[in-house]
Amino acid sequence: MLEKSYDIELHDIKTIVDIQEYSFYYFLGILLIVLILVCVVIYFIYKWFKNKNVYNQRKDYFNKFDSLDLNDTKKSAYAITKYASIFKNDSEKHAEIFELITKKLEPYKYKKNVNKFDEDTLRAIKEYKEIINV
Repeated sequence: MLEKSYDIELHDIKTIVDIQEYSFYYFLGILLIVLILVCVVIYFIYKWFKNKNVYNQRKDYFNKFDSLDLNDTKKSAYAITKYASIFKNDSEKHAEIFELITKKLEPYKYKKNVNKFDEDTLRAIKEYKEIINV
């Protein structure tokens, strides 16, 4: 009789049901997204610090070209040719004006004593400074 007591069917208690639980996978997904975002932020911060102190030759040459003392004609002629040459490949207009400036600076370069820049040369230099984009 004891054996039959275990065979009694229970009507009030249901059998164990397998419930699908996805909260661990949701947690892993959110963790992965946060990790990717943190890596992206770290990468941009790294790039910002890396590029913060990078030497910019164009900017340096423009500052030197802009601050030249045009009263010392011979040194200025050589310096203008040197500093302005980096910008000549920016566009065709830059190349044309650079060629014009170098032709106008020829008389001021290879002589021992030179006169001050004439108005046409100063205007060409000023025009070239205005079109430069750093």
